[in-house]
Amino acid sequence: MSEQRVMNQELIVLLDEGGRAIGTAPKAPSHHGDTPLHLAFSCYLTDESGRVLITQRAHGKASFPSVWTNSCCGHPAPGEGLREAVRRRVPDEVGLRAEEPTLVLPEFRYRATAANGVVEYELCPVVRATARGELRLDPEEVAAAEWREWDDCVALTAHPSASPWFRSQMEQLAPLGHPADWPAAAPGLLPPAITW
Repeated sequence: MSEQRVMNQELIVLLDEGGRAIGTAPKAPSHHGDTPLHLAFSCYLTDESGRVLITQRAHGKASFPSVWTNSCCGHPAPGEGLREAVRRRVPDEVGLRAEEPTLVLPEFRYRATAANGVVEYELCPVVRATARGELRLDPEEVAAAEWREWDDCVALTAHPSASPWFRSQMEQLAPLGHPADWPAAAPGLLPPAITW
């Protein structure tokens, strides 16, 4: 199934500047040169030895194809909690289960323009979770994936192939130390549009 068809079946939650839900829209047609602010999430998966899964977005993605980034990104469905969205999306993209999710950056927000002019504009809380199971990539979403030591993840931010949201997130995450040491954030800091 093509990404276009899959994306057209998915709704994103549109937001006002205060992070309140103001409606929904189909995902694919909503991503263009003037993409509206909407709800998303980023997840960092760690394995038993503390390595972090870094993924390369599929080469056919409409926005930011082929960039290297965090373990998994997604869009919570209307009415879906953040933990639920992470647990749904991670197996779809990389075949793993996301266990023990921890909210880390509840207020992360970014706007970035891809080389093809497509804009990403998201309130995008960041979650850490422990990976269980076997890595199995959906080629429509992920071109490649690597388990990396934390220092290598930090070093990736200087590489031009890193996604802009990964770079921005790492500005806040790197000072917190290794992912095992990241403190849990208060769910009350999430945008009003989503619950933990």
